[in-house]
Amino acid sequence: MSVNDPVEALRRLARLDSCALSDALDKLSLAGCVTGLPPVGIPARIFGRVHTVKLAAGPTPLSHHPPRHLGTAAIEACSAGEVIVIEQRTSFDAACWGGILSRAARMRGIAGVIADGPVRDVDEARELAFPVYSRSITARTARGRIHESGTDVPVQIADITVHPGDYALADASGVIFVRPDRIAEVLRVAEAIAEREAAMIGRLAEGRSITEVMGAEYEHMLRGP
Repeated sequence: MSVNDPVEALRRLARLDSCALSDALDKLSLAGCVTGLPPVGIPARIFGRVHTVKLAAGPTPLSHHPPRHLGTAAIEACSAGEVIVIEQRTSFDAACWGGILSRAARMRGIAGVIADGPVRDVDEARELAFPVYSRSITARTARGRIHESGTDVPVQIADITVHPGDYALADASGVIFVRPDRIAEVLRVAEAIAEREAAMIGRLAEGRSITEVMGAEYEHMLRGP
């Protein structure tokens, strides 16, 4: 099966972590690694295709009838195993995700949420075993402070532009985004790096010194083809 098949790409992505993917992005001179978005719910690794939410400052415009709470359209757009990515880069300390949304997402089988902004109801997310990665935590509501300006539109997460349909992986070390047209080469390089590191661990288990194992081979791992 070709890696251009999303099912195959996700199967291979499931076996990797953010560090191997970050190294692959470095080797390929690609952007896509984001730091500073730790897990605030359960510390579970998540991965999947992306649906996006973009938020803006101010209350929901009066022209929006009936009013729609932020995040709900993305939940309804998601299939099981997908990831919601939220941009909340306004100056307002207001939650872009909360407990009822976590409950609805958990019921739908959504893999988790990655939010560049504050979230709330963290205890509820933990009780639900629903993974949430975020920039910060707050108790302040979104009501009257921020509103959704777009669903499944490009969003800015740190210095990375994330598009609907991109691949995402998040774990305790970082968050990775990969465009679909680059996923094949990123997976190939990341798998090769993971295999080489596994071989290094094997040599440690055989009694080789850490200095020898992590010598030039490790330092030069990201060089060359």
